[in-house]
Amino acid sequence: MSDHVYKKVELVGSSSSSIEDAIQNAVSRASQTMKNLDWFEVVETRGHIDNGTIAHYQVVLKVGFRIE
Repeated sequence: MSDHVYKKVELVGSSSSSIEDAIQNAVSRASQTMKNLDWFEVVETRGHIDNGTIAHYQVVLKVGFRIE
């Protein structure tokens, strides 16, 4: 088994539907331009309240990708 080296980048994903969709949106968009995405961790969660209801979800992710 070969050793791997990773780099971490921070992303912010958003969704009007859910935290899970915000995560998926960030990872999906990043995967269009980044290779070897291997893992993520949610480091922050927040949202926008409009007229007493949740209007928007936002998550900060650290995403790790393997250096070739």
